[in-house]
Amino acid sequence: MSVTNSETLDTTKAQQGHARSSLANPVGGTRTDIATKVGRLATYSLGFTASEETTRPLLLVHSINAAGSAFEIKTLYDHYAKHRPVHAVDLPGFGQSDRDDREYTARMMTDAVHAAISRVQDMHGPQPIDVIALSLSCEFAARAATEKPETFHTLGLISPTGFEGKARDERAPTTRGQSWLLGTLRFKLWDEGVFKLLTARPVIRKFLEKAWGSKQIDESMLDYDYHTTHQPGARYAPYYFVAGFMFSKDILNIYESLRLPVWMALGTRGDFVDYRHKSRVAGRSNWTIVKFEAGALMHFEVLDQVVKSYDQFLAVSAPNDTPVATA
Repeated sequence: MSVTNSETLDTTKAQQGHARSSLANPVGGTRTDIATKVGRLATYSLGFTASEETTRPLLLVHSINAAGSAFEIKTLYDHYAKHRPVHAVDLPGFGQSDRDDREYTARMMTDAVHAAISRVQDMHGPQPIDVIALSLSCEFAARAATEKPETFHTLGLISPTGFEGKARDERAPTTRGQSWLLGTLRFKLWDEGVFKLLTARPVIRKFLEKAWGSKQIDESMLDYDYHTTHQPGARYAPYYFVAGFMFSKDILNIYESLRLPVWMALGTRGDFVDYRHKSRVAGRSNWTIVKFEAGALMHFEVLDQVVKSYDQFLAVSAPNDTPVATA
């Protein structure tokens, strides 16, 4: 993997970046674009200097939906930047990362998590890091942790998918992808029109209200979601999401195979409260499951409670959290 500053990308990449010049970065700090096998990824870093590295790095991974971006983990990013090195990534097809017309799958997103971790380790040395993922991206982070466990210190899952509905416990790493549905969404007569309808400001607001379980949403997220969904190529990745290509059929087996310390945070409000299969991992010594009186994005509603719980988890489950710098 090669690392490239966003200001020195080749001509094609520079043009893609210019196409979203009106879109602000979703979080603060230093943005660095990295060239990976899944395309150019925008990464963000804050809360450290290379010569004063005293705590283990934390990587935050946003969820997948029509308007996904690192903005979804901004409150955690800003909070932990005061205490430790913190990093975030825009996954392929979202935010400031490449939004090419290509296949977007669970495999691609898992590889993007691996690439983001490699970027963090390039900066801090080859130590295992803490990772927190949100919603569907919990599936990608969990799979990455089973594939390269040596790169993970702990795994945090906020409102994870995979515990709802019919048990997804097949043995083969396939997805729920429906080619006919993707083809319908991508039909030229209505391809762009459908996405414009899905990303109208009132529709985005309604989705956020469902996630919050309340009309008291974060208005700044609504604004960013609207702007990021009205950038060139914004519809490509979401259509693969809607068509099921990012939902793994074997994810319950992946969750069960995790051996590292896992912190799982659940909300009690909104449309994302079905965790009927959490008994598959509840009670395991390496799993800590907590609930908050909030919606799926509880870190925007009760941030103080969320970080207190996560910090307690680290203190008890993975206390060795201040390694000597190796970079």
